[in-house]
Amino acid sequence: MLARTWSASLVGIEAVKVGVEVDIAGGLPGIVVVGLPDTAVQESRERVKAALKNAGYAFPMRKIVINLSPADLRKEGPSFDLPIGVGILAASEQVNLQLLPDYWFLGEMSLDGTLRPVTGVLAIAATAQKLGVKGLVVPEANAREAAVVQGIDVHGFKHIADVADFLNYPDQYHPLKIDGEAELGRSLHPTLDLKDVKGQAQARRALEIAAAGGHNLIFVGPPGSGKTMLARRLPGILPPLSFSEALEVTQIHSVAGMLKEKGSLVSDRPFRSPHHSASGPSLVGGGSYPRPGEISLSHRGVLFLDELTEFKRDVLEFLRQPLEDGQVTISRARQSVSFPAQFMLVASTNPCPCGYFGDTIQPCTCTPRQRENYWAKLSGPLMDRIDLQVAVNRLKPEEITRQTSGEPSEPVRQRVAAAHTRICDRFKDDTPKANAEMQSHHLRRWCQLNDGTRQLLEGAIRKLGLSARATDRILKVARTIADLADESDITTSHVAEAIQYRTIDRMQ
Repeated sequence: MLARTWSASLVGIEAVKVGVEVDIAGGLPGIVVVGLPDTAVQESRERVKAALKNAGYAFPMRKIVINLSPADLRKEGPSFDLPIGVGILAASEQVNLQLLPDYWFLGEMSLDGTLRPVTGVLAIAATAQKLGVKGLVVPEANAREAAVVQGIDVHGFKHIADVADFLNYPDQYHPLKIDGEAELGRSLHPTLDLKDVKGQAQARRALEIAAAGGHNLIFVGPPGSGKTMLARRLPGILPPLSFSEALEVTQIHSVAGMLKEKGSLVSDRPFRSPHHSASGPSLVGGGSYPRPGEISLSHRGVLFLDELTEFKRDVLEFLRQPLEDGQVTISRARQSVSFPAQFMLVASTNPCPCGYFGDTIQPCTCTPRQRENYWAKLSGPLMDRIDLQVAVNRLKPEEITRQTSGEPSEPVRQRVAAAHTRICDRFKDDTPKANAEMQSHHLRRWCQLNDGTRQLLEGAIRKLGLSARATDRILKVARTIADLADESDITTSHVAEAIQYRTIDRMQ
């Protein structure tokens, strides 16, 4: 007898519908899987056979042919265990076939029939909803993740016997329903607080501007000046994720297998901090069958590169295109996959190899050639893409011993959230979600300058040798400064402050 179930396979962060056809016919007992399966899918034969037997079902001792269609799409991972098992039960008339066309089945099976969670369930649920599929049958540990997608029935089960019982007696089961907005409301803000940072008024101001407008930021200063401490407190002042943004972020983490068991939504903006020994593929993503890298895992959040100049130059150059386009495309012989990568780049570095160039306390021991070679690791095009370049100096002794703390994160977060709301209202009918994402036509509309302000900017371009890209970034920062001040027009003071955040341009 022939039975057909439905499942899905991941291509990047998108899902493709896969038909699982099971034919039981005469011949020598055995199982054949066709349709371009990988090793994990091939091994499903033994897992499913043992699981069905140990669950108390009769396993047909006949020739079983399992076809995964479309045949030219690579099928990988253990998520096909459940649709194959259900297909065998249906083809051997041990479960009702009535519901099979309406549901997609996903899940790995243990040898005793227990269902284990798999990756990418949210992406598959989103695709199923778009295609008008009635529902999903998934392991119980994946149910909350899938149920975030509205308009689709999600049933989560612990065991293959529960799935069989659902197919035979569907009226006894009800789909899982959760409130996605409520899940997002459970966001827990990071415990690191800006009140722990003493002094550093300009660096704190730069953090606030970066958080409000989504701008890239680099701190330059000697060891112990607080660069890393400042950067790690950035998540505590970032604006909250919208529901659509949370779905994007969660989908990427689901594909990467990074959602916690029984998790649903990623409710806080990501903060990723790879080590400086990271390779290019680990940053941008890769593999024979591409998976998201650090820049995609930082989507709608922060990618923090501590000790930026310790990264290999060729690795840093991988960041240029994603910083400009907001996505990364990975091409392989068999397929090309795009991952979203709209992230804030936050970096820190010393001003020279010894770390003390320009320090008022300890003299620098580096030669001009050493300093030149040190900065040569950072190309001009890469630095052009960093909006805020801030010098961080060591604290004075009296500042270190001062008992008073700095401004806490909460009031800063409120100012950032208010500015972010103004930005979202401005772009409610457009693509950008932050000022840093504005294109040329947005700048012409929202960053108009009067004559005095234009003359100031032109003077800075001549003196600092700024490129057109760097000039656009100054305008974007000025627009954010104006939004923080709740002003509709960009004034001379806004542009003047934005120019002050081109520290590295002034150093050269």
